[in-house]
Amino acid sequence: MSDPVLGMVMLGSFIVVILLGFPVAFTLMAMGIGFGYLSLEMRVFDLLVQRTYAVMANDVLISIPLFIFMGYVIERANILDRLFRALQLASGGLPGALAVATLATCAMFATATGIVGAVVTLMGLLAFPAMLRAGYDARLAAGVVCAGGCLGILIPPSIMFILYGATTGTSVARLYAAAFLPGLGLAALYMAYVMILALLRPSMAPKLPPEERDVPFGTVLLAVLTSFVPLAVLIMAVLGAILLGLATPSEAAAMGSAGAVLLAIAYRAFTFEKLKESVFLTARTTAMVCWLFVGAYIFTSVFGYLGGHHVVEKWFVEDLNLSPVTFLMVTQLIIFVLGWPLEWSEIVLIFVPIFLPLLDTFGIDPIFFGVLVGLNLQTSFMTPPVAMAAYYLKGVAPPQVKLGQIFAGCLPFVGIVVLAMTMLYIFPEIATWLPSYLYDTPQTGGSGADVLQAPSGGFQVDEEPQLPSLN
Repeated sequence: MSDPVLGMVMLGSFIVVILLGFPVAFTLMAMGIGFGYLSLEMRVFDLLVQRTYAVMANDVLISIPLFIFMGYVIERANILDRLFRALQLASGGLPGALAVATLATCAMFATATGIVGAVVTLMGLLAFPAMLRAGYDARLAAGVVCAGGCLGILIPPSIMFILYGATTGTSVARLYAAAFLPGLGLAALYMAYVMILALLRPSMAPKLPPEERDVPFGTVLLAVLTSFVPLAVLIMAVLGAILLGLATPSEAAAMGSAGAVLLAIAYRAFTFEKLKESVFLTARTTAMVCWLFVGAYIFTSVFGYLGGHHVVEKWFVEDLNLSPVTFLMVTQLIIFVLGWPLEWSEIVLIFVPIFLPLLDTFGIDPIFFGVLVGLNLQTSFMTPPVAMAAYYLKGVAPPQVKLGQIFAGCLPFVGIVVLAMTMLYIFPEIATWLPSYLYDTPQTGGSGADVLQAPSGGFQVDEEPQLPSLN
């Protein structure tokens, strides 16, 4: 069996084994070492050591545990209920006010935490019952919570873009700048959909009672100043420091972690027990991400050494004869389908590197491609069979709410994500303008295929990775 065929067998075997439910990180390492031994023999074990050390020594990845710790501290400071109440009061006169407040809270809290499961679970306990009590349709309420909770994947400071930046060798600051407007735009599209639906079908999102809408301005202002403003200042300080080049992502994440602790102290919600829980959860989540990174590093290195990427490149360039725009559409369709059985971290670390060498061939900027992937990955949490956001919500929802209702509620928001991606294809300036303005890059608009190519590196699928000698 030739090496490229062996590489494709390895890729197919991995997909089958993952669908059987085996742990992803250790499956990646086992597949990489097993198939690598057939071609590299003992050198594959040296490759394992090299790649593990490279991941642990990667400065970009230092920001991951810091951002995760920041999120867990904020989550345990009981800020969410204050924030939701303030935004509910501020949006009381809008159509679908509770749903709008839920989306705004999710966007704000997802930005602070970036942990989809935490946001969906907390909003499922707080906002979902409130919407049901107000007479909201269960499907709409479920879709709002699930879609809003997934925004942390896209809106900076997103852990997904840290992993993507480390994978591709692109600047995390530029990725954050490119994703900022698309992330806010997607949240705005969600809110617009809810308000239009509330106007057209008031029975699905009834107006709040007069006593909840006619709240004195001073009460609203005080609620906003004591809940929304402190968290907004913390997030903007962290994000602004990164975008303006005042701090690296790791330095900004450290500043955000310290700010989260101070915020918890200010709200009198800081205890040693909560700190211990935050540290434990951070260590557990970080270990999972890092070992997944190690496994993906080994897998893609062996896949590249076997020449599997030649098969992929030949299929895209020669067999399908795709144009750049068609290539973007096909790859995003593949990622969308992969989102049904896999989570975003697995897609970013395993399958995105397979497409990276083709970006040079089609002249596509990896930063623009990364924003498209970030938008697309919103759907991975909302499309069955592995719609994790739906399962998170089902775990805390009232018994009468069925999983089918939650799935049905998510589908319109999946359609909105597709609309947002279409808008980004047509108007790439949505993603390219802010990085160009901040960093004077030569990126210009036109169409998705016209976005200029930027340098990339990281752990792309190399043709022949550097391997130690047997001597």
